[in-house]
Amino acid sequence: MDAFEKYDTCVAALRTFAHQSGFTECVIGLSGGIDSALCAALCVDAFGASSVHGVLLPGPYSSTHSVEDAEDEARTLGIDYQVLSIAEPYQAFAELLAEPCGGAWDNLPSQNTQARCRMVCLMALSNAHGWMLVNTGNKSEAMMGYSTLYGDTAGAFAPIGGLYKTDVYTLSRVRNERARTAGLPEPIPARVLVKPPSAELAPGQEDESSLGIDYATLDAILIRYFEWGWEVERIASEGLSGSKDVSEVRQIIERAQRFAFKRALEPPYPSARFYD
Repeated sequence: MDAFEKYDTCVAALRTFAHQSGFTECVIGLSGGIDSALCAALCVDAFGASSVHGVLLPGPYSSTHSVEDAEDEARTLGIDYQVLSIAEPYQAFAELLAEPCGGAWDNLPSQNTQARCRMVCLMALSNAHGWMLVNTGNKSEAMMGYSTLYGDTAGAFAPIGGLYKTDVYTLSRVRNERARTAGLPEPIPARVLVKPPSAELAPGQEDESSLGIDYATLDAILIRYFEWGWEVERIASEGLSGSKDVSEVRQIIERAQRFAFKRALEPPYPSARFYD
């Protein structure tokens, strides 16, 4: 399945799920990153721009460029959007929970609370207006447990949940190419395609540093093991982990297996076999 077919499959799956579930409009969080940018474009192609509602949810560590990129995406796609800062509710939780959490509020509790504040806002809008909440998670991060339960794992449907991160970039370029061919502005800003991906939940955070591996290497390992059924030794022999160390590859596989419980709580995604 080439990239154009993958894109169209995601659109069709999103449209079918919404129709079967009785939704005619959707709401999506716009972070200014690549995942939400691609999902917003998919939503427009599945629902129509007038039925897609974007929400920017900047927090204490959100960058100016992320807000600018998210607004740029929304304007180019022609969707309405609003900005709801999570700074105050997050600070309220910090004041309430810092002491019970042992004072270590600058680590995981802080980061996950930001994600959950965002989801509370998105779910409130979904409930108030009857909009379907679209999840923006990808398969690479789901496999590695790099997500927040009851935070960014929430939503009715995950249109890119079956795609590894490297394909998220590929399909984003495909969508931009289609726009250029049609004589339209590219919906996904050039800066989004080149800046290091970051959840922006802590100062200077970058996803690949948090994961301890770059996405290209991670995806190559995950695809070979989980999609193609290769043995760990065969994967390691290709040097995909940056070395020929079997233990390094095995650690990645074991981490993915360990976080299966989180994936069981994530929303459905296109059932197509993208990697056969």
